[in-house]
Amino acid sequence: MRLISTLETAMGWIAAVLLTATGAMLTYEVVARYFFNAPTIWAAELSQLCLIWACPVAMGWALSHRRHIRVTAVTAQLGPRGRQVTEILSLLVILGFSLVVLFYGWEIFYDSFERGRTTGTMLDLPAWIPEAAIPAGFAMLALSCISCLLRAFRGDIPGEERISE
Repeated sequence: MRLISTLETAMGWIAAVLLTATGAMLTYEVVARYFFNAPTIWAAELSQLCLIWACPVAMGWALSHRRHIRVTAVTAQLGPRGRQVTEILSLLVILGFSLVVLFYGWEIFYDSFERGRTTGTMLDLPAWIPEAAIPAGFAMLALSCISCLLRAFRGDIPGEERISE
């Protein structure tokens, strides 16, 4: 579990760096284009690539730190056992979804890698680079789900006191 927590933290920092780089590239593009009349051919595509990678790789961190959107209108009315059961059920759904997306995302990534597909844009990057973000991100999300599930089975639900019924 410590390894998964370390990976989640690293992925969260990678996502933060990628989002910061996106902002810097887009700012540079705006300044270059509108103040110096010298647009770039790389800023838009590389900033999109950073966004494509930042969102999926941060999913595991967001799940383990409960930074995603949660609707607690029903679960707040439940007792500790009910909250534990709903937490486990929701994590199982997320895990199942993650594994399905990981499977199909891997197939798409690997097919592009084998065929040597490119983006067809000005930079003509290999298509597998942005496509790899999906299996990488959902693999991290699946690992985070497993870690959260183990904690939930023990009654350790973030934001809740330890369940001791």
